[in-house]
Amino acid sequence: MARPFVKVITANALLEGDAIWFTQNGTWSRNIADAEVLTDEAHADIRILEAQADQSAIAGVYLADAKVTDAGPAPVHFREAFRTRGPSNYSHGKQEA
Repeated sequence: MARPFVKVITANALLEGDAIWFTQNGTWSRNIADAEVLTDEAHADIRILEAQADQSAIAGVYLADAKVTDAGPAPVHFREAFRTRGPSNYSHGKQEA
């Protein structure tokens, strides 16, 4: 049996390098819990095209596997969980909190 289609759109903020997630209202958030949960592949294809529109502010847009929790979407894979914690080179941004 195939796994259900549950994805979020993610990218990197071009200037800061932070991981960002595409929200339902078409903006970017640095918090994965704000991300729009996509459960339909055709709708996800449309939304990723919309997310890629502002190439002056973002880089590397892609669909990432997610799970739905009481706190909103959360990462499924280690890579995405690691990206939610911010840059790994030194403590700043999300790591300071």
